[in-house]
Amino acid sequence: MSTTPMRHRIFAGLGAALFLLTASALTIAVVYDMVSNKNNATTTPATTTASCSIDGTVATTETLPAPAVYKPSGAVSALESTDLTVGSGATAKSGSCLQMKYYGTLASDGTMFDQNYTKQTLFQFQLGAGQVIPGWDQGLVGMKVGGTRRLVIPASLAYGAQGSGSVPANATLVFVVKLISIKS
Repeated sequence: MSTTPMRHRIFAGLGAALFLLTASALTIAVVYDMVSNKNNATTTPATTTASCSIDGTVATTETLPAPAVYKPSGAVSALESTDLTVGSGATAKSGSCLQMKYYGTLASDGTMFDQNYTKQTLFQFQLGAGQVIPGWDQGLVGMKVGGTRRLVIPASLAYGAQGSGSVPANATLVFVVKLISIKS
């Protein structure tokens, strides 16, 4: 026969059940947040890291260049990178903290899905850190400050079969990017 009153055992059981429910709910919330942030990161890449932190850099707004509708001929299976204007400044390499202006269009019909030319802040990220789609991490290496480059990115190096926001699944993307500066 137990010396512990029945009510103590009931309270202990309820406490254990409450702990289990709370721990499970917290775990689910953390996993959900991680998945949500991963999806958000591909839509709008992260802008802060330990080695590429936002410093409040504000750029003037620029007139959005008339997006040149660029339709690749045939299916795009590999990244295409074309310098429209070669810069004369520092060269982007893996680990560099880049500050950019950009616009993105769908290769299928030229519909613009994102841009930051008319915003007062620069888009900033660390090259090669996985903060942007793989097509950017690969396609911006070697670009010089002051340059403008067109990236034609197959779906496999963009948002893939899931798409993102206004980018449909399996979409080939065209970005025109302008490298404003490289932070050290």
